[in-house]
Amino acid sequence: VQLVESGGGLVQAGGSLRLSCVASGRFFNNYGVGWFRQAPGKDREFVAILAWGAGTTRYADSVKGRFTISRDIAKDTVYLQMNSLKVEDTAVYYCAADWRTTASLRSPYWGQGTQVTVSS
Repeated sequence: VQLVESGGGLVQAGGSLRLSCVASGRFFNNYGVGWFRQAPGKDREFVAILAWGAGTTRYADSVKGRFTISRDIAKDTVYLQMNSLKVEDTAVYYCAADWRTTASLRSPYWGQGTQVTVSS
């Protein structure tokens, strides 16, 4: 599975962006997908994950209520809708996928990343 992210960019604090992650192969029902991010000088961290088959989701506390992860099954695409963006959301955002139901930092499939910059 190859993953390609898009949708990053520069936005003012309080604004919104939607990231997309398209898979070259298929996401089967046992897959987990997710979004992670890495800010300069910091470790990569979990943002949001989704179980492809069940559609259940989980979010980091720092983005809960502001970000929404969703999927388009027909397009094998994962989205991250980011609202009320804060300067501290600035990071490279990565899409990940895992056949073991739950995406994590140990997942085998990663996209190349897309930069999100939030200005004050």
